[in-house]
Amino acid sequence: MIPAYNRTQYLEKTLTSVLSQDPGADEMQIEVVDDASSLDDPEPIVRRIAGNRVSLARNPKNLGLMPNFNNCIDRSRGHWVHILHTDDLVLPGFYKQLKIALEERNDIGAAFCRHAHIDENDRWNATSALERPTAGVLPNFIEKIGVSNRIQFPAIVVSRSAYERLGTFRLDLPYAADWEMWIRIAAHFPVWYEPNVLAAFRGHSESATAALMRSGEALVDLRRCIEISHRWLPPERAETISRAAKEHVYLWMLSEPSESEAVLGLVKELISVPGKLPRNRISAANALVLAARMYYRQGQRLKALVCMARAVAIRPVVAGRPLKRTVKSFYRKLLGGIGPA
Repeated sequence: MIPAYNRTQYLEKTLTSVLSQDPGADEMQIEVVDDASSLDDPEPIVRRIAGNRVSLARNPKNLGLMPNFNNCIDRSRGHWVHILHTDDLVLPGFYKQLKIALEERNDIGAAFCRHAHIDENDRWNATSALERPTAGVLPNFIEKIGVSNRIQFPAIVVSRSAYERLGTFRLDLPYAADWEMWIRIAAHFPVWYEPNVLAAFRGHSESATAALMRSGEALVDLRRCIEISHRWLPPERAETISRAAKEHVYLWMLSEPSESEAVLGLVKELISVPGKLPRNRISAANALVLAARMYYRQGQRLKALVCMARAVAIRPVVAGRPLKRTVKSFYRKLLGGIGPA
């Protein structure tokens, strides 16, 4: 199921990647679901590349990102549902490898593979983490997916029974609905993993993901996702997993060029927790230094001092001269030439 809206520059590559693995109409439904595009019409590309092999559905009005994903699920007819964005790809062997695995088990809620991160020109920038060296069910996967979203849409297929039992994507999480869904599935079903890189997630400046990052809505969504997903976590581990998830989001967002109040709010929350140090002290200290600079530029000097003090507490200055120089420079500037010894 290929949701589409206004961007068709990569659609030909997406369709070609699927059609090159097409087992036939009796086995696979392939459909583009256009969300009332107002700029680019996907039909000419669909007909030129696929003829009548790929069906095209048009929503009578624009539903929005997540509602159209749910529409794709409702329109799908297969036992397994694969939502593939118009800018992403499947690589050779994706459907064959997952089919072999899923034919052996009838209790699997979802199956995903390792994926590549590609740019506008199909260049590989990175690959996702290797969850295990061989294919199989991931034990205690809720412990990992509860901390960070390790899965991208092109890499995962979800059983119809899972969607029917658990429901579809939440509409109040436009950025993080996929993460919440994967957590929900992992809490109720075994999850299968294929270690070969069989899908590609494309990052580019015009994507919906990039727009949500620029607006600051991404962090708000991620924070709410952590709160919502707390109910799906093992009770005895829920607080630990949720805190690790907050730390992960906090460090990741502070590495982005953003000065939104949402970012700084999360910093404030985490530095206010006494007696608990993050696992990655170097990254946390560096992130707090960045937060201090943000606060300083906004004229909030007290908050800037708190962030710098917390950075020193997390990673004492003796642990590294770069941090020591940064702290001394910051204090001199902040206090008019007086810095820590």
